[in-house]
Amino acid sequence: MSPKVKRVLSALFILFSIAAVVVIAFSNQELGNAWEAISRLDRTWLSGIFLCWVGYAFFEAAGTWFYLRGQGYGIRLPRVLGSTLIGFYYSNITPSAAGGQPMQINSLRKAGIPVGYGTLAITVRFAANQFVICLLSLVLWLLNREFVRGQLGGVLWAARIGLVINFAAVPLVLLAAFWRKGLQRLTERLIALGAKIRLVRDPEEAVAHATEALDTYHEALTELMHRPGQILLQLICSVISLLGLTGSVVFTYYALGQRGIPWPRVLTLSSLLFVSASYTPLPGASGAQEGGFLLYFRDIFRDGTIGLGLLIWRFFTYYLFLIVGLFTVINEKFLLRREKRNEASS
Repeated sequence: MSPKVKRVLSALFILFSIAAVVVIAFSNQELGNAWEAISRLDRTWLSGIFLCWVGYAFFEAAGTWFYLRGQGYGIRLPRVLGSTLIGFYYSNITPSAAGGQPMQINSLRKAGIPVGYGTLAITVRFAANQFVICLLSLVLWLLNREFVRGQLGGVLWAARIGLVINFAAVPLVLLAAFWRKGLQRLTERLIALGAKIRLVRDPEEAVAHATEALDTYHEALTELMHRPGQILLQLICSVISLLGLTGSVVFTYYALGQRGIPWPRVLTLSSLLFVSASYTPLPGASGAQEGGFLLYFRDIFRDGTIGLGLLIWRFFTYYLFLIVGLFTVINEKFLLRREKRNEASS
């Protein structure tokens, strides 16, 4: 399948998911007048949802910035924030979020960060996020296990599978630090396989580039293991950013005037929804996120507000990233052109 066809299919799927969410939100007969319900939204709590979005994006970028600064790169925080938003954008328009990290690394490269260190910075953030979301979800689940059992019942298997898949990424990252020779052999075999099926034109050059990147990656990751302060900083950034992401459901709940369920329980379901749906191989985990929200919160958002709650929550956790990310991609192009003109004139 050509890249152009993939982009078209992703765009169509995103449009379909938008239409599905809107239909769910405004066709709920129990809700009555949806526009009137929107006008009654609590603006304070609605502002809180936006702050959750800001906190998630900012601290995700801050973690990358802290790591790169610790490696001696004087990149500015706004530039890292831009690359982070670009990563979010491509993660949300490509299946399994496959395009997000490569495009973020490429954006950092354009800002002067070597690919090896850019890759490691993104990988460190990924590993920290996976560890924190699994730990947060597990702790909240244990503290509210009776509530979770009563609310989710027969779909608890989805949360269990999600925890296993999300946590599996952590030891895989650590292999790069402790299994360098084995990783080299595996890389060479994959390149050889790619050459046989004509995906790799020059195997020797590919091996040389891969070896250089793996050496940089291994050395930097090994160094990170001896810097507990940097590791702690990454975990703190992950805790704050992921609380922003999962906490948006809590603010949506209160913005709709809902009461009766303590916020830690709402946060518990939100974190379990994240780990349950995040491994879905669709752009932005569309379908799984919407269906999971309706299933997980069916008895939480009462008086027919669940459809509108889904629309508000999905806008801030998905569609807003598409809107802001698109403008960030365009802005980066203008920024790079201006930098080239300045270099040419100096």
